[in-house]
Amino acid sequence: MALGSQRKTPVGYRPGRGGKASRAAVFAVLCVLAVIFLIPFYLIVRNALATDAEITAPGWLWFSPDPAWENVSRLFNDENVPMARSLLNSAVVAVMTTVGTLFLCATAGYGLARIPYRHADKVFYMTLATLMIPGAIVFVPNFVMVSSLGWLSDYRGLIIPTLFSGFATFLCRQYFLGFPRELEEAARVDGLGYWGAFWRIVVPNSGSFLAAIAVITFVGAWNAFLWPLVIGRSQDSWTVQVALSTFLTAQTISISQLFMAAAVAILPLIFVFLFLQRFLVQGVAQTGLKG
Repeated sequence: MALGSQRKTPVGYRPGRGGKASRAAVFAVLCVLAVIFLIPFYLIVRNALATDAEITAPGWLWFSPDPAWENVSRLFNDENVPMARSLLNSAVVAVMTTVGTLFLCATAGYGLARIPYRHADKVFYMTLATLMIPGAIVFVPNFVMVSSLGWLSDYRGLIIPTLFSGFATFLCRQYFLGFPRELEEAARVDGLGYWGAFWRIVVPNSGSFLAAIAVITFVGAWNAFLWPLVIGRSQDSWTVQVALSTFLTAQTISISQLFMAAAVAILPLIFVFLFLQRFLVQGVAQTGLKG
């Protein structure tokens, strides 16, 4: 075979056929998973806009031919379940918990990552140890403390005991360890200390990461049930998850109203996730946990 001769291309060969097939397979799998993921949302919307008779009927309807939009007014006019007040309470608790957790965990993580201290590693390991303690063990001591302070049925009792998160502190420390030191050193040349460098340099350049922590914290605070159930003794302090539970424990259960309440309760989470999902992906990728 002479040098410089070219290999003949097989008849019928199409470049990239294997790559296209693999992409098609991945796309098909993702579509199946997306459908499986959306089934619960479909059931919630379908049952929320149906009557109890249509939900319990032996025949299956994909959607009610006459959507029962009056279920929305019935939900918010129910005297036994203050849904509007519960949504407001959940919003206040979730927002305040998110802001407080970001402040405490970001400052703690930055201190553990940057401020030289001979016991910093011990403090970090103690923080990690809190992740191994079951929540049931600290539940009673926290309740006794909140009760002794007179914070039952109060925003302070719902928010303050849940502000610190060992997991968020760990993520913040991992992220700040990889933050460029050159930016902080330039800030110190300009006369800023650790606190000034943190607020003026580190925080403005950590938006995506902090947004990811905010999303995780907000979703967890919004979906919290056991602690608000115990602390919220009066209806005025119920969160939306506690209000949802009353539909299951009532003597008469309205299935359509229960699903409408569930649909209303998940709407804020859907909006938060849709607007901040890219920050969630970027933030997790920047924590140093990948690879």
